[in-house]
Parts: sequence; C-alpha cells; structure tokens
Amino acid sequence: MNTFSNKLVAVMNEKIEPGVIMNALAHMCIAFGSEIGKEPLHLTPYVDANEGGHLSSKMPFIILKANSNKIRGLRQAALELGIPFIDFIHTMTGDTYKEQLERTKQTKEAELIYYGIVLFGEWEKVSELTKKFSLWK
Repeated sequence: MNTFSNKLVAVMNEKIEPGVIMNALAHMCIAFGSEIGKEPLHLTPYVDANEGGHLSSKMPFIILKANSNKIRGLRQAALELGIPFIDFIHTMTGDTYKEQLERTKQTKEAELIYYGIVLFGEWEKVSELTKKFSLWK
C-alpha cells in the first residue's frame, strides 16, 4: 500500500547523452520544486550521527525513459487531466538564455524535441499515465 497521495515521476528522453539529460533533469527539478513547495514534496531533514543535516524528500522519485514523441503525448495527457508538470525541450540548450528564449518562441510545438518531463499529481492518475514506460537504468 502506498503511503503518499501524490506521485513524483520524471520521464527522460533515452536518446539524449547523459550530461545533457542530467542538466535537463536538474533544471526541471529546480523549477518544479519552486512551484510545488516543501510541504507537498515532503522535504525532510535527514540527520546523520554527527548532527549533519541532509535535506531530501521522503517520497520516492521514479525516473523512467521514453522517446520525444512519447514524452509529447504524456505532456498532452497531463494537460488534459490537469496534472502539474514541468518539461524541458531542445531549444532550452546552447547559447545564452536570451537566445534560447528566442529560439523557443520561433519553434512550433510539433518541432520540439522533448528531453524530459516531471509530473506530480494524484498517485493513481500519474501511475496510469506512466505505466507503459520503463525504468531508467
């Protein structure tokens, strides 16, 4: 039996090289954490034997893999169901952030390459949307 009412899942594009995909995941987590906040994400101080603090979530954070088109479809389904998400697309890399913003503005959604998406929502709904994806190994 699950002890959390919400589920936190990232689905990452398996075709993107490791350094770039980790950067995309980091950016999504920063954005999502600021949007959702400490309480819903169950951020908890883990204290070691030397009284050192290590802040982390006590929720599981599941990392799955898919290709860009599957992530696009997952994003659309999340939109339709009102499930909060943050995504990361290819126009968000390279150059300066100003050039990234301009490149994104000039790119149609159908042409975007999705590097990943992070979802946070009702456990059963998120599970249903992500059940066909494989674990990232």
